[in-house]
Amino acid sequence: MNDLVVVFLAGFAASLVDGVLGMGFGPTSSSILLGSGLPPAAVSTTVNLAKVATGLTAAIAHWRFDNIDRRLVRQLALPGSLGALIGVTVLTSVDGDRLKPILAVLLLFMAGRILLRFSRPLPTRSDGTDARAGNRLGHDERGTAAVAAVGGVTNGLVGAWGPVVTPFLLQRGVSPRYAVGSVNTAEMAVAVVASGSLLASVGGGGIDLAIVVAMLAGGVLAAPIAAWGIRFLPARGLGIAIGGLLLATNLRELMSSTGLPVVPWLGYGLVALACGWAFVRSRPVQQRSGRT
Repeated sequence: MNDLVVVFLAGFAASLVDGVLGMGFGPTSSSILLGSGLPPAAVSTTVNLAKVATGLTAAIAHWRFDNIDRRLVRQLALPGSLGALIGVTVLTSVDGDRLKPILAVLLLFMAGRILLRFSRPLPTRSDGTDARAGNRLGHDERGTAAVAAVGGVTNGLVGAWGPVVTPFLLQRGVSPRYAVGSVNTAEMAVAVVASGSLLASVGGGGIDLAIVVAMLAGGVLAAPIAAWGIRFLPARGLGIAIGGLLLATNLRELMSSTGLPVVPWLGYGLVALACGWAFVRSRPVQQRSGRT
């Protein structure tokens, strides 16, 4: 029972972070479930099943709060779904024990990407007036489909969609509000394809229905709160916090899987230094913007 409470809280926290940052649900959930001993295919299936329900809730909430650009959602959903099929094929073709350290490295990379992204200045939030005419958001659309396909592959492997797609959109000039809302909405289609393909390939073996339900319940509860709070919560601080959490969690998993001769506290100390660097790096930008 205590384990299910932890999973519920993990689903709630992951969905809250994902709804505000446009990333974090898959890497956070996958890290927790891989650490609990579930095989990689069961982890990806569990996470993607939960993401279908949380994605639907998030999409409705983001639509209600006008955080979605429909054109961008279409540009992301189709190539992302095709990429998910590739990721699932790889996941079901490789032995789980061999795949675990590889997935831990991939999640470490995702964590570093999140940390780096939120150590930099974010684009100014749009008031939405440019999202209803012309190119809606006025951003550079080149490469969007390719990045969505790559995000679909990583989603099929470890449920990581946002860390690939959201930073790309932010760097191309899409305001956080529309980047997060559109990415979360497209993620629902990608999760449907990934979970459906995994269930068709491996069936329900290794999947704990109670864990799926607990994670789903926590995620669904948090999704509308995140869609509302995206306009007020500090994205930079949350991004740095989740990046640090993922670094620490997957560093532990990598050391456990490979037997690397690294002192745990040394690794955690490096994670703390990385988070401190990201926080300090962002402060001069905020101070300069405050004086202008």
